[in-house]
Amino acid sequence: MQFDFTSLCVCVEHPSARAAAELFMQEIAVRTGNNVPFTDNAVAPCAVFGICDTLKNKDCYRISLSDGVIGFFASGTRGLIYAFSMFLRKSVYENGKILLIKDISGEYVPDKSIRGHQLGYRTTPNSYDAWDYEQYYRYYRDLMFFGANTCEHIPNEDLKVRRNRLMKYEPEEFLPEASRLADSLDMDVSLWYPNNEESIDAAVERRSRLFEKVPRIDAVFPPGGDPGEFYADEFIERCIAISKGLKKVHPNAQMWPSAQKPHTYPDWGEAFIEELEKLPDEIDGVITGPNHALPMDELRRRLPSKYPLRFYPDITHNVRCEYPVHFNRDDWHYALASTLSRESINPRPTEFRLLHRITRRYVIGSVSYSEGVSDDINKMVWSDMDFFPEVSLRDTLEDYSRVFFFGAPASTVADGILALERNWQGDPFENSGIDDTLLLWERLSENYPFLNENWRFLQCLFRAKCDALVRRRRVFETRLVEDARYYLKKRDTARAREVLETPFDDGYTALRGEIDNLGKRLFEKIGLQLDVEHYCADSWERGATLETIDQPVTDKKWLLNRLDYCDALPEAEQDGFIDRLLGRNTVESDEYYFSLAEHGFDVLGVPVEGEFYIDFRGDRPSVNNGSMPMSMLKVYDHYQLRLKTAGFAPDTDYTLRVSFKSEKYPVLKHHHVIANGVTVYDGPQFGGERDEKFDSELLAPGFETASYVLPASVFVNGCLELEIGEPYAGVKLCELWIKKRSR
Repeated sequence: MQFDFTSLCVCVEHPSARAAAELFMQEIAVRTGNNVPFTDNAVAPCAVFGICDTLKNKDCYRISLSDGVIGFFASGTRGLIYAFSMFLRKSVYENGKILLIKDISGEYVPDKSIRGHQLGYRTTPNSYDAWDYEQYYRYYRDLMFFGANTCEHIPNEDLKVRRNRLMKYEPEEFLPEASRLADSLDMDVSLWYPNNEESIDAAVERRSRLFEKVPRIDAVFPPGGDPGEFYADEFIERCIAISKGLKKVHPNAQMWPSAQKPHTYPDWGEAFIEELEKLPDEIDGVITGPNHALPMDELRRRLPSKYPLRFYPDITHNVRCEYPVHFNRDDWHYALASTLSRESINPRPTEFRLLHRITRRYVIGSVSYSEGVSDDINKMVWSDMDFFPEVSLRDTLEDYSRVFFFGAPASTVADGILALERNWQGDPFENSGIDDTLLLWERLSENYPFLNENWRFLQCLFRAKCDALVRRRRVFETRLVEDARYYLKKRDTARAREVLETPFDDGYTALRGEIDNLGKRLFEKIGLQLDVEHYCADSWERGATLETIDQPVTDKKWLLNRLDYCDALPEAEQDGFIDRLLGRNTVESDEYYFSLAEHGFDVLGVPVEGEFYIDFRGDRPSVNNGSMPMSMLKVYDHYQLRLKTAGFAPDTDYTLRVSFKSEKYPVLKHHHVIANGVTVYDGPQFGGERDEKFDSELLAPGFETASYVLPASVFVNGCLELEIGEPYAGVKLCELWIKKRSR
């Protein structure tokens, strides 16, 4: 069913609806190239804008549709924007026509009262710092298409603010204008405002001066940690004092401290709960986010019901974060993680739908952590779920296409976005779908050339090309490594080196050049900062994909490094080293080798309990530079690692060798290894015996091994249940071997 709204006109029934009507007319003009006229008579095809005071709140809206007249009704500008956004989401623009593809009449009530995103004007984001006010205003409107009602800004104050050459405004002047623009859309303004080392009176006075300059503030968010180093009682004391000062200037503004703990205080979360059990009226709610003091479910159970909970979901980071790619198993392949890094363009719609379903019952809404537009799709998906929790993900993605890629087939674009997410499943060597994804986006580029001026489209095309480049390099170099190992077995090191140094073909080089060209265009279009030198990215880690895209994805560079080492050895020692090199990760059928990077958690046979962390090393240019084999790229950091396995020979002693990160703390006295319930070692880090020759030749700098005897008596019919741990600081390890003990 379609409804023809070609030659649309607009009728405004109430003066308070005119601002929203004018915004709607601008959007239609962008999509059709035609100006939309006002009319005093609602004659089809027509859009009527009116005020309705009977709706639950200003986020609600009602739409009517009858005989070619569509009516948008809400209590003010915000709700009317949501109403006409639904029209834009469900309309197509073909051959000069405006076609509404379904009947959207009805009353709409959002599930969550807080729905927003952080848009900080500082150097760390990969785009916001390059924007002018018009671009911010445009992005506010874009976010509202999918139901966002809050933008969160970050005050940058004199003497402490970092600046770069892209920033068009002094940070002190930016915030008041950004707030005013948000207010013109009736969008709430939240401030993420960390504490620093100053007296409480000085903190209140300094903040009050800023509060007076900012025309609209609806909430202030002081993080408890990340950053923050005050113990919970002083932190809450500061929040109460600042809240009093805030409400003097903005009486309806709210104070929302976060339960993010400083690393300095292990018991911070308990003290935080104790303070809020005193029920201070100056605190309006609590935020939970990265480095949380308590898991969300426990925080909600223990927090007095007086205080609602707001989520601070990190939808922008891929590794070394609260919700890494495949957060429930953390198995993003190291080849992709090394090259695309922490803040790459990262549509993860199905994964964040899962996260939303897990968390939404505990919170009244969310304002996401974001460092630029690389997570643009995630923002729209998340806001849409906050408004409509059971919305079809495909509907959201097709709406995204109709709103932002108007003129292109929405179904194909949605397929392409979902394909980009699937590109990150498994080893890119084995994922031929990556090539199909690139073909889909290239066909869109060819068949709908106007998309090549659209920054959102260019982002998707850029990601598709990056994924394809990584796959091609992974496939090509894996075969080189296999051939090189063949020649090393024959002791032909010269031929092995020659194979490893085989250059890429012209097709690969051309694709790499296309990626550079797209990077330049994205910087010109939206200020996307994909490298440090040319586009002023804050660092390689801040979305600068062009800084990491060429990172090693196989052991090719490490083998070349080890061949240099081999060539420097006395000739009589070279054969022995080559044997050790080739046998590094090789075990016999009744032995065991595990690498978190190469094998993932599933092979351990025991679910990981608690909140572990993976310190991924592969995207660090100073680390993954040929000095580290791929098997060491993921460092497991948790209180214990457990595994269950079998197949060991009877009546045989074994040696367990573990690669640990070389961080020793003399105060730790109970590093332990337990085999089938028998304590093999309990003592200072790391205990055991170090294999210094292995460490110097075959480990990356900053790591060391420790070996422990596993006597035959600890095995049960060839089976082993193993635990390696430490109760206070935990263990940091990346691989282990269980090999028959030489006698």
